[in-house]
Amino acid sequence: MSSSPIERREDGLELFSDQAARRALGLDSHRRWFKRILPRSLYGRSLLIVILPLVLAQSIATWIFYDRHWETVARHLSTSVAADIALTLDSLSIADNEQERQLIFQRAAAETQLIYVLQRGQTLTTSLRPATGTRMEATLAHAIAERVGLPFQLGDEFHGQAILVSIQTSDGVMQVTVPRDRLFTPTTYIFIMWMVGSSLVLFAIALVFMRNQIKSLKRLAVAVDDFGKGRDVPSFKVEGATEVRQTGMAFLRMRDRIQRAITQRTEMLAGVSHDLRTPLTRMRLALELQKDDPRTAELKADVAAMERMIQGYIDFARGEGNEQTRPADLVALVRALAAGLGQAGAPVMMALPEECVLPLRPDAMHRCFGNLIANARRYGKHVWVTVVEGKTLVEVLIDDDGPGIPPADRENVFRPFFRLDPSRNPATGGTGLGLAIARDVARAHGGEIVLEDSPHGGLRARIRLPK
Repeated sequence: MSSSPIERREDGLELFSDQAARRALGLDSHRRWFKRILPRSLYGRSLLIVILPLVLAQSIATWIFYDRHWETVARHLSTSVAADIALTLDSLSIADNEQERQLIFQRAAAETQLIYVLQRGQTLTTSLRPATGTRMEATLAHAIAERVGLPFQLGDEFHGQAILVSIQTSDGVMQVTVPRDRLFTPTTYIFIMWMVGSSLVLFAIALVFMRNQIKSLKRLAVAVDDFGKGRDVPSFKVEGATEVRQTGMAFLRMRDRIQRAITQRTEMLAGVSHDLRTPLTRMRLALELQKDDPRTAELKADVAAMERMIQGYIDFARGEGNEQTRPADLVALVRALAAGLGQAGAPVMMALPEECVLPLRPDAMHRCFGNLIANARRYGKHVWVTVVEGKTLVEVLIDDDGPGIPPADRENVFRPFFRLDPSRNPATGGTGLGLAIARDVARAHGGEIVLEDSPHGGLRARIRLPK
């Protein structure tokens, strides 16, 4: 099944999107995997720029600390413990009696915090020290092997609070209880806590400052989006960095220029409309005074056709005009439009919710729906109008059971003055501006119109409007 640039939302609405179209065409296949996992928002990427070097610097500092400082300190502490044990063993060799040996043990415990117990006549089960699981024990074993030079074993004692060193001597097994405090320095944890604490403080400061900078961009993005949807955008305070201020000021100047151009165009078209209607009115009055004959009837039909064409041209050129966006009930607008269509033409069947309030230009939207429904009634025997309300947008579906439009021409019919009937006869298809006006109005509201196959066999016009 081929990919389609139509996405179905969680609320059940289908919509066309540039991202879906790019995926369907395979345009995003060149993106690397690491680019796909990077945050897409400016806020996330800015924080990543701040955090990544910080984490990298802290990791390097930690590695250097453990590789140099911790190893050096641990080696010195283990060497000191091994030297104390070696000194005590040397002192025992010159003791003459048991009382002197006990005195040496007591002084060693008081001065070095090492507790000695001599088990006479015993031997170690093995002359090799067992494999140790921690770096601290491995460093202590290496230091004892260098300083003492006798067979020994290491083992935990007092639930891991001390290390029991068993040394094979000529008199038996000398057991030395070594507190882990002699082999450990709290500067390790202090250093790590300092790094983590400083990192969190820097991250919090970066978070606050970055959020203030992004807030200005978000406010500008909302203003641009509202202006693109044809809504009134009041002036706002320009804040943020210099580049953000420049962008905000450029947008405000652009808004003023566009609004001024729209006002000038509307005033010019109002004058043109008046100037063109005046001679046509005189021509109509003159024809009314003429006798009723085939020639007069043809001229009257020509004048009426000219009036319709001029009105169509002015409606297309006028666009949204000076009408302001305001909350309006889309359902009430569709009902009023259907009620004013009259009995002539295909019947219109509606499936509408009770209410659907949107920011709209009611007159422009009335013209948009009117053109689409008029086209459906012209070519179909039945017309269906359905309003589907989603979480973030509303879709209006206008279906008919007519002959439809070939898929190759569904985009061309939105071009001004394009007609499927090449004869240019107004009686068979109008001026070719109805769909162009409808799409112009929908896009001015931030929406879109798409033509599709109708489930009733004809054509479906899907109007998508944001809330």
